[in-house]
Amino acid sequence: MALRAPDISDASSIAAISIEVWVGTYLKRGVNRFFADYVLEQFTTAKIAALIDDPDRFILVSDNAEGIDGFICVASSSVAPVEGCSDMEIATFYVQPRHHGKGIGTQLLKAALNHCRACNVQSVWLTTNAGNDPAIAFYLSQGFEKVGETHFRIGDEGYLNNVYAYRLGSVQ
Repeated sequence: MALRAPDISDASSIAAISIEVWVGTYLKRGVNRFFADYVLEQFTTAKIAALIDDPDRFILVSDNAEGIDGFICVASSSVAPVEGCSDMEIATFYVQPRHHGKGIGTQLLKAALNHCRACNVQSVWLTTNAGNDPAIAFYLSQGFEKVGETHFRIGDEGYLNNVYAYRLGSVQ
């Protein structure tokens, strides 16, 4: 596993991982048109390429011998849905499920937190679906604290999300 910044040629791989992880995590009982349309509209190669080019985004991918198996995206100008958080958000953090437990997520998160420290912010925040127990357990094990709740919106529908914050110290 090697961590590196992505280039535009990685956009389709990142889009594919995004679709795989999002569908596998949140659509446990089948895929309906509502969610399929959302996923196919959100996770396009063009949208991912725009994120890679966005100067307010810090993105790292985990690369193995076969290709990208995970990535993390930090946004530096996100208004948190609860008070007391910085504008630094872990906006997206996906590792292919078959690569869970190999340390990929831990290494991506550690690198992202070091980036945030270098930006001299006091904390970084993220949201995750309130029912995503594996992600919640991971974030808590890494030192995140639940600081509130919000709703992830798709159209007129809202889905409960927890807000977690990590208080940054020195570079480790």
